[in-house]
Amino acid sequence: MDYDVIVVGAGNAAFAAAVSARENGAKRVVVIEKASKKQRGGNTFFSGAIFRFVFNKVEDLDRFVPAAEDEYPGFHAEVPLYPKAAFKEDLMRVTDGKSDPVLSEILMDESYDTTCWLQDVGKMEFELAKSVMGIKVGNKIKWPRGAIVRTVHEGVGLSNTWFKTAEAMCIEIRYDTHVLELTQSGAGRISGVVVRGPDGVATLPARAVVLACGGFETNPAWRTRYLGQEWAHAKVRGSNFNYGDGLKMALDLGAMPWGHWGGCHATPIVAEAPDYGVRNMTDKTNRLSYPYGVMINVEGRRWVDEAVDFQSFTYAKYGGLILKQQKSMVYQIFDSKVMHLLEPRYSTSEPLKSDTLEGLVKQLKIDHVQAMKTLDEYNAACARGGPFNPAVLDGLHTEGISPPKSNWAQKLDQPPFVSWGVTGGITFTFGGIKITEDAQVVSTGWKPMDGLYACGEMVGGLFHYNYPLGTGLMSGAVFGRIAGRAAARA
Repeated sequence: MDYDVIVVGAGNAAFAAAVSARENGAKRVVVIEKASKKQRGGNTFFSGAIFRFVFNKVEDLDRFVPAAEDEYPGFHAEVPLYPKAAFKEDLMRVTDGKSDPVLSEILMDESYDTTCWLQDVGKMEFELAKSVMGIKVGNKIKWPRGAIVRTVHEGVGLSNTWFKTAEAMCIEIRYDTHVLELTQSGAGRISGVVVRGPDGVATLPARAVVLACGGFETNPAWRTRYLGQEWAHAKVRGSNFNYGDGLKMALDLGAMPWGHWGGCHATPIVAEAPDYGVRNMTDKTNRLSYPYGVMINVEGRRWVDEAVDFQSFTYAKYGGLILKQQKSMVYQIFDSKVMHLLEPRYSTSEPLKSDTLEGLVKQLKIDHVQAMKTLDEYNAACARGGPFNPAVLDGLHTEGISPPKSNWAQKLDQPPFVSWGVTGGITFTFGGIKITEDAQVVSTGWKPMDGLYACGEMVGGLFHYNYPLGTGLMSGAVFGRIAGRAAARA
């Protein structure tokens, strides 16, 4: 069978492309999933499913979370607006100003309309991401700016809904089918793919191909080559199928590498997490409440400012910094004052606990003498400025120690004291291929490659060094929608 559009991959970006292609007139659309039906969905399945988008008035949120004011009285009055300028400031701040200027403008400009499209065409249901983003201050929930809405049932719900929507639109889905290479016509146009599936090797012709099959985070050889030696044994937070297949087949035909190939999204996760994502745990191994405590390495030292910003702007970077610590391991330490602020995900594993700091430290596999010195120095340097307010960058800081702690620097002085050992879990890689404004792949000759499009984690240039929470899925939806529309019209 000749297809109008072949989409390689089966995550959020892939289905945005497939549904958009179908919506825009492509009659024969197929989604090719390397995994089995039981393991389907890529990294999307393991995500927290938060979407960061522009909204200029609080009423813009009502279509997604119509009951928010009833559930949280005062929501309309207190939720911070998120104009494009705020989105741009956040994105450029965490990427050191290196986010692709063209793609980032498209991402921001299309973010709200695409979220509406996800609801109307994708049939997504949304809710407030209270467990991750809501901060309880007194009797009220305070919301950070930008990333507060997620799909119901998080990544599981996002993935399952995409499959249902695609099936309802008569989009074919092929499981256990591994795309091996792209085919090319004599004129140079991408003309289909070669696959290995349950019936053997076959060539599937198509008028256009959309690559949406993720980065190379599962590939230890590529991780070592592009990210560094310390990434060789990194735990993979999500899918165990993302070996960079789509990147390789595009590069083999002359696609242009683009973006930060030495960077990735890596998250602090509990040290006992498995080597790959476990489907019944999804993202529950994350440990992201570190700004309210301290992190010490096995040498017994603090090594980073835990609270330079909200965790939604530091966690994707700090996971990688943890991996670079000795034994790729650190301990997060909290006292009883902040236990109510920790994400519910902390409850999925038992912490070490003691009524004294010294008793807690003795249970950790670290330099005990140096650790106590570090914690004593930290307590002596704490509580400058303030007062403590977890809903804002409160300026409650340390003085006279290095590294400093810029916000939420309370003493560790109220027992019981608890600690979780954490490592860094890689989520996705930042390096990818260059695309046009229509998501068409660009060659190293700086020319668009006829018939070939890309979206999702395969797109290079948006994220460098770090990323703001909620922009990955948003980017996948925005550029997936664009890629599908362009592929259908090609």
